[in-house]
Amino acid sequence: MQTAEEGRPERAARIRRRDRHGRGLRGPLVPQGVPLHRTRAERFDDLVLQAVARLEPQWEAHLSGVEFAVEEIPPPDLPAIEGQGPVPLSRLDPGSPRARAAEPGGDLPPPDAPATSGPDGPDGEAGQDPPRIVVYRRPLMARADGEDELGELIFEVVVEEFARMLGIDPSDVDPGYAGD
Repeated sequence: MQTAEEGRPERAARIRRRDRHGRGLRGPLVPQGVPLHRTRAERFDDLVLQAVARLEPQWEAHLSGVEFAVEEIPPPDLPAIEGQGPVPLSRLDPGSPRARAAEPGGDLPPPDAPATSGPDGPDGEAGQDPPRIVVYRRPLMARADGEDELGELIFEVVVEEFARMLGIDPSDVDPGYAGD
């Protein structure tokens, strides 16, 4: 006795790219290599990299140990920073000692113990996480009217956070900084 499924020949599953009436896209809307092919998030990442590149000639030594990151939105439990308003545009995570793993036969070393020698991370310092500047994409995109204004806003935010990390005035980092 054959069941209905055993009697049918197997058919390869196919992906339907067009609707049942033959309409729909036949291929990619925009070919690769065209600027329109990049997503808004990728273009935003490029603007952050351009802002860092503008600072690099003068501040290369200070920028070498700093990580830059982009997040969509700030976490809800992020404490408000003076001067940024109700929705933060960025945050600075200062470098901190890394948690060291327990040795096979013992406990964790005491927190005031000196760091072990040797490079433990990409920055080459033992037991240290590099400072990190995080830029929030959606709040910045909501405040800008166009791509050029967004690029300038990102640059101002990066300058402010970098100056805060160094403990100096943003106008010392970038002489053209206007501030709010």
